[in-house]
Amino acid sequence: MKQHLNYIVFACLMGVLINSCKRGDLMDTKPTADIPDMNVYTSKEQILNQLRSLYTSFKNGQFYGGRYLIYSDIRSEEFLNERTNGVTGLQTWNHTLTNTVAEVNGLWAQAYLAINNCNIFLEGMDAQGNAVVGDSVSKNYLAEARFIRGLSYYSLLQLYARPYWDGNGSKDGLPIRLTGNKLRAEYQLARSTVAQVYTQILNDFNYAEANLPLVYGTSELNTTRAHRNTVIALKTRMYLSMQKYPEVIAEANKIVTAAAPFSAKTGVANALQSDVTKVFSTYNTTESIFSMPMTSTTGDFPGTQNQLAYYYSPVSSSGGVGNAEYSLNPSGIAGNTTVWSATDTRRAFVKTTGSGTSKKQWLVKYAAPTPYTDYVPVIRYAEVLLNLAEARQRNSTTVDAQAVALLNAVHNRSDAAKTYTVADFASPSDLINVLLTERRIEFLGEGLRSSDLLRLGLTIPAKVSTSATVPAIDANNRQYIWPISSTELDLNKLCKDNQ
Repeated sequence: MKQHLNYIVFACLMGVLINSCKRGDLMDTKPTADIPDMNVYTSKEQILNQLRSLYTSFKNGQFYGGRYLIYSDIRSEEFLNERTNGVTGLQTWNHTLTNTVAEVNGLWAQAYLAINNCNIFLEGMDAQGNAVVGDSVSKNYLAEARFIRGLSYYSLLQLYARPYWDGNGSKDGLPIRLTGNKLRAEYQLARSTVAQVYTQILNDFNYAEANLPLVYGTSELNTTRAHRNTVIALKTRMYLSMQKYPEVIAEANKIVTAAAPFSAKTGVANALQSDVTKVFSTYNTTESIFSMPMTSTTGDFPGTQNQLAYYYSPVSSSGGVGNAEYSLNPSGIAGNTTVWSATDTRRAFVKTTGSGTSKKQWLVKYAAPTPYTDYVPVIRYAEVLLNLAEARQRNSTTVDAQAVALLNAVHNRSDAAKTYTVADFASPSDLINVLLTERRIEFLGEGLRSSDLLRLGLTIPAKVSTSATVPAIDANNRQYIWPISSTELDLNKLCKDNQ
């Protein structure tokens, strides 16, 4: 039975999703369970449908439509498990993962499905599609496919491989698949090093940056399809993960002006919004550089137990829209009223229920009820500003004035009562600490906390709930990163598990 199930998963890995995001002028397409033959690359409409399917597989609830962000947050110290439900990430939260656990296998499979879809699309375009759509459109489409592939590999690295600082990228990374898998014989592939995977990601990102459009025709498409600023923004995140701070600065400077009010110089006019709460209800503002769109159309929302609001919001009887799977940890950032003031606008994302010993706090940043159609944020302009601020400060031996200004841009729009000055920081490390704290507040529930801890080699703090005490996980602990999917290990004998 186990081998039979493995073949099913293998078949799923190699199928191509044809149904697409229904966004603006991106209409639904007819789904199929088969790998497309070259006939689908004979018309412009069919080729566009294939491109749409790449976004669909990437935004699946098992990957960037929900669970990737959720897993990346609940393994950190900000949330407490309330349901002890193995289906909704219990073993990720308490650091007891094994190769056979559902989240380890499910996320790996969906991410590699997204990658495989991109590879098959690239091959189809090379064989036929490029000539059909013409050089300019072809380069745009190829750039989108390579961007999605690169971002999928980056996301996998953050969970399944040692951080870049450990051996300067020399540790085992991922199998780099750059051709479409159609036969079992093609599936055998050893893991490349972390550095080699980052090199491939950068290769894809650089191609995307050179060939993506500067802007689309609507704000919806500027948020939900990759454009030039999208890939530049993600490159700042990637280089921050590698601790390559001069490179972060160089990338960010392409889309951040030298002085406040900070905004993108070219392409989409990306900039902070005056009210951060509006970003999570009006999804297509210029702050949302890239988001995963959701609608109530069947197949166009995250699906059962994958949704952000389902995990974090309290139940309806307590004024929420979710299933109260994870409350906010009172020992985490939500409970720190010294650095996160009660008058900070971002406190609107925190809902308190009960009193006394039954008092709990919940993240209500995602508020759309079932079927949970909140757009899922991939990267916002606020992150680019804080990435730049941190990189500038880590690249300086003195307190960096622009880093302080970038910090203020993000902090002041939610807490006008506090403006930082260079004199507030006795040393560069003091400013770094404040920047990291600001990230915890600003991006709570957006999937950045775990990767922030790991890229710096920091211990994942202990946490205590009413049902369990979870010990701290330091950088030497095997649970610091995830094990490799048991399905991958069964099917790919050249792939070795994390030790």
